[in-house]
Amino acid sequence: MAKNRSELVAEVAGKAGTSQAAVNSVLDALFEVFETSVAAGEKITIPGWLAVERTDRAARTGRNPQTGETIQIPAGHSVKLTAGSKLKAAVT
Repeated sequence: MAKNRSELVAEVAGKAGTSQAAVNSVLDALFEVFETSVAAGEKITIPGWLAVERTDRAARTGRNPQTGETIQIPAGHSVKLTAGSKLKAAVT
């Protein structure tokens, strides 16, 4: 089972005793900060809960599965999410 954004916003608003519009605005701002910080190469850490950081991928040689032809895959970036101790404890 998965929660979508509107279900998450409704649940957080109910628990916090605030409006869904306020929660939605906070989530928008939070994700905007995540986006700009990670794009700049900064690591965001919420102790015990979550860490988000940009990782670098080196250029490498790959193979086209249809033709078997060797291709060059350029260097790039990815995003790494790491669960903190409180989040890990909630799962077990």
